[in-house]
Amino acid sequence: MSIEPDDLHKPLGLSTGRSGHRFKAGARSLAAAALVGAGVGVFSFLAREADHAGEPYAMAEIAPAAPESVGTIAKTTPAKTTPEEAAGPARRLSSTGAEIESDSGVTVIRPGGASAPDALVIRVPDAFGPIRLAAAPDPRLVERGEFGPLPRIGPDGARPAQIYARPAPAAATKGRPRIALIVGGLGLNEQTTAAAMTKLPGEVSLAFAPYGANLKAQAMKAREIGHEILLQMPMEPFDYPQNNPGPQTLTTEAGAAQNLERLHWAMARAAGFVGIENFLGARFTADEAAVTPILKDLAARGLIFIDDGSSARSIAPAIAASLNLGVRRADIVIDAAPNAAMIDAALSRLEALSRDRGLACASASALPITIERLSAWAASLGERGIDLVPVTATLSLKGRS
Repeated sequence: MSIEPDDLHKPLGLSTGRSGHRFKAGARSLAAAALVGAGVGVFSFLAREADHAGEPYAMAEIAPAAPESVGTIAKTTPAKTTPEEAAGPARRLSSTGAEIESDSGVTVIRPGGASAPDALVIRVPDAFGPIRLAAAPDPRLVERGEFGPLPRIGPDGARPAQIYARPAPAAATKGRPRIALIVGGLGLNEQTTAAAMTKLPGEVSLAFAPYGANLKAQAMKAREIGHEILLQMPMEPFDYPQNNPGPQTLTTEAGAAQNLERLHWAMARAAGFVGIENFLGARFTADEAAVTPILKDLAARGLIFIDDGSSARSIAPAIAASLNLGVRRADIVIDAAPNAAMIDAALSRLEALSRDRGLACASASALPITIERLSAWAASLGERGIDLVPVTATLSLKGRS
C-alpha cells in the first residue's frame, strides 16, 4: 500500500487528496457495477419465469447511482467523532490587530493607553533556521603567506568580500531605509564576544581584534551563527605611544614593508573575513603615504575597508575609492558616550539619518551596555519601517559567485 505525501497530514476519516478521490470514485464505480449486474440478473430471471402464468413476479429498473459530492457524502455519512469535533467548534480566524492580541493571551501596554492598530505586521526572522554563510577558508581564495594562509582573489575572479559575505535579508523591501551596523572589539573577552554573537541579529557585522587567544574558533562560531566578520586592525592614534593599540599597530614611522608584514600577520590569524576595519588610527588614516599601501593590498586581495568614523581627519575612504576598493565610512559612532541614554539618542539619530538618505552606517564597540541597548533596539527596527543589513550589502561588489 503506498501513502501519498499528504496522507499523514489529513484529518482522520477525511480524504480530499488526489489519491482519496481515486479511491472513492473507484468504490462508487464498483458499487454501481454490482447493482447494475444484479439488476440484469433479476430481469433475466423474471423473463425466464414469464411462462409460468399465474405465478407472481415483479420488474424493477435499477440505474447507476449519480456521483455524490463531498458535501453530500459528509451529510449522509454516519456521525463519527473526528479530532476536529472532539476539539470543539472551529474558531474564527482573527483579522484585526486587536483580535490577534486578544486571542494570543498577551497583554500589550502602549504609551498613553493607545489601542491596537487596525493591522499588525509580524516578522519571523530566520524562519527556516539561521542563514548559512559559505565555508571558510574557500580553497580558491587562499595563498600561502609567511605567517599562514592569506586571502586572495581566486583564479575565477571570486573575491573574499563576496564569497564570505552574509546575504542581504530576503525581507528587505526595495525603497525602505537601510542601516548597516558594525560592532568591533570582539575576540578579547570570551563573555562579551559570546554575548555579541548570540544577542545581536545576524545582519550585524562583527569586527574581531587580532590579539584574541581563541580567535580562529571565535571567528568560525560567529560565521556559523550567521554574522559576517571583519578584522579590526590596530592603527596609530595621535597620542601614540601613550595610547598603544598593541605590538602589531600600523604606524606612520614603520614604513610600507613593515606595516604590510604586520597586516599579513593579523590576516593569517583566522579565515572568513570580508575586510578590514580600523581600530583607533586617527594619525595613520590621515597620512596618505602610510595608509595607501595598506589599502592597495586590501584591494588586490578582494577585501573591503570600513572606516569606523571615529576620526574626522581620515582620508582613507577617499583613497580607497580611487583604488576601486569597496569602502564604507560609519556615519555615527553609537557608543562614543557609553551610557544607555546617549546610546539610545545616537540610535534615534541613526534612524532619522537612514530615513533622510535611504542608507546609514554606524559603528560600535562590544561593551555590555552597548550590546544590551543594540539588542533591544534591533528587535523592533523592522516594525518602524527600517531594514538592518550587513555592511557588504551596502557596497557594489563585482565578481560575486
